[in-house]
Amino acid sequence: MTDTPAVRASGRRRKVRAVLAAGLVLGAGAAVTLAAWNDSEFATGTFTAGTFNLVGSTDGTTFTDHATAGTAATLPFTVNAASLSPTDVAAAPFAVELAANTTNNATVTVTSAGTAGTVTNLTYQLLQTTTFGCTAATTGTTLVPAGTALSTVPASTTFSLAAGTGGSAGAPVYLCFKVTAGPGLAQGQSGSATWQFQAASQ
Repeated sequence: MTDTPAVRASGRRRKVRAVLAAGLVLGAGAAVTLAAWNDSEFATGTFTAGTFNLVGSTDGTTFTDHATAGTAATLPFTVNAASLSPTDVAAAPFAVELAANTTNNATVTVTSAGTAGTVTNLTYQLLQTTTFGCTAATTGTTLVPAGTALSTVPASTTFSLAAGTGGSAGAPVYLCFKVTAGPGLAQGQSGSATWQFQAASQ
């Protein structure tokens, strides 16, 4: 073949196309290699809230919810609270525990949810006891001192509750309410007091 300018130009074009084709092949090969060296790791955290439930009992055995003042448990006072006279002491037990499905310990704060009717000349004491039961002679750890007005609760009246293990309820805390009629108790006066036990998980 005669070496003419046209022939030389045609040869150069073929070489350029060959180099470009090789470059495309090398580029594709490089892309495959990079993809093969990419890697990922994934981590998942699952977050489930615990369960928290405070229940109460007036007999020390059957515990249930009394979640509002309107569904408050009626305390079984040993002296007939419907016929008090001056110096009488009416006593009633109560118990609270954390239900079996509760996952956290608790601090329980005792507050007054309110009174109704006339509660003047009535005072009370609240004890934490080691066994269930409550009479005028019962002793224990004082949570609310004797002589406290029935309509009040001292600040920071608290106690602790432990959550149960192995699907069981936590150990109960036994309480004893003692209500004393003062010398100025009026004949025929009638009133009621409701206490709130507010548990906060720890």
